Amino acid sequence: MCEFCLKHGEGKRWYLQAKNYSDDLLSDVRRRKFIEDFLTDTDATKKGVQRLDRLDRLPRPIRGLVGRMISGRMKRIHYGQVVPIEDVERIFGMMNSIVRTACICRHITLGREKRYCYGISLSPDGGGFAEIVRGLDKSFLSGPDAAGRETLSKEQALAAFREHEQEGLCHSVWTFRAPFIGGVCNCDRADCLAMQCTVTHGVPLMFRAEYVAQIDADACVGCRQCMRVCQFGALSYSASNRKAVIDQRHCYGCGICRSVCAKGAIHLHERAKVPVAANRW
Repeated sequence: MCEFCLKHGEGKRWYLQAKNYSDDLLSDVRRRKFIEDFLTDTDATKKGVQRLDRLDRLPRPIRGLVGRMISGRMKRIHYGQVVPIEDVERIFGMMNSIVRTACICRHITLGREKRYCYGISLSPDGGGFAEIVRGLDKSFLSGPDAAGRETLSKEQALAAFREHEQEGLCHSVWTFRAPFIGGVCNCDRADCLAMQCTVTHGVPLMFRAEYVAQIDADACVGCRQCMRVCQFGALSYSASNRKAVIDQRHCYGCGICRSVCAKGAIHLHERAKVPVAANRW
């Protein structure tokens, strides 16, 4: 299990523990201030990511040291973990409020609103997190062509996530000062800053999922649709066997490849039971 499961989940999946969604955690002044700054000061987020371009040019030992420092800091304030749709459904099952809103990353990378982020709460009407948001300038959160936040039922939210899978988006949960979890997002490497940091720059801002994918070679017909949606470069194609091949060392266990496999040839397995991937987070 990832280190958050040990620190914040008592040896179980930390993001399935109701205590980590508790509004009581929002009484922390530092956490409230961080949420306010995160949602309003997008320029600071953009500049932080731009610094990674300079980091890439440093000698490897220095780059590795600085990268570990950045990851360590982010684990304390804003860190994520990839989750497959099954665990998204379990998370939604605990919630009493699900609100779809604008994505900070897409606001920065695309310059327009894309609603790929979902605020979640054990309390009705968004709980304490939504209370903080309502007190902020809503110009970004609502956007010029939108009607503000959308409150969704659990069924509507899960249906939306299945649509996001068809787009090739990877689901992830996010902390706002660990261990408080305030949102579930849908990420891709082209537009998600956290995924760019993690995959492109090699500075992890998210853990891999508690799972890893495996292909049933007998069922695979080599259509390569799974390769089209993999955000992590874990899939390739064997021209000799005419089959897709997965490198489990690079698999993040998101399960998105399954959603486009017409033959149902891809399955998720517990990461801990796959030796080559068991200790890769």
